[in-house]
Amino acid sequence: MTASAHALELLQVAAAAADSKAGEDLVAIDVSNPLPLTDIFLIVTGRSERNVVAIAGEVEDKMTEAGHKPLRREGRAEGRWVLVDFGDLVVHIFHEEERVYYSLERLWKDCPVIPIALPAHKAAE
Repeated sequence: MTASAHALELLQVAAAAADSKAGEDLVAIDVSNPLPLTDIFLIVTGRSERNVVAIAGEVEDKMTEAGHKPLRREGRAEGRWVLVDFGDLVVHIFHEEERVYYSLERLWKDCPVIPIALPAHKAAE
C-alpha cells in the first residue's frame, strides 16, 4: 500500500503550516503498509516549548480552515511533544531533545519517506 491522495493533500497543508511557524527538519513517513489506521506521519522539530505549541496551533488552524478537524491531540500543555491526529495524517511536533530521544525516523526506518514541497520563503526586504 501507499499513502492515499487524501493523505498527501493533508500532508501539504500541515507541512506548509508547520514551516510558516519555523518548524524544522520536516520528515513525512508513509506508514500505510504497517499501520491500518493512518497513512502518514509528519515529524517536525520546534526549537522551544513555545515554538512547539505555536507550530501545533498553526497546523490545527490551517487544517481546520481546509476542512480537516483533528480527531485528537495530546501533549499541548507541556510543549515538548504534541501529537495531532487528523485520521490519514498524524502530525508529531517535537522539542529538539525529545525528537532525538524518541527517534521516530529510526523506529519507522523501513517505511518510505515522502518528499515535501514547501512554499518558497520571501527574502527579507
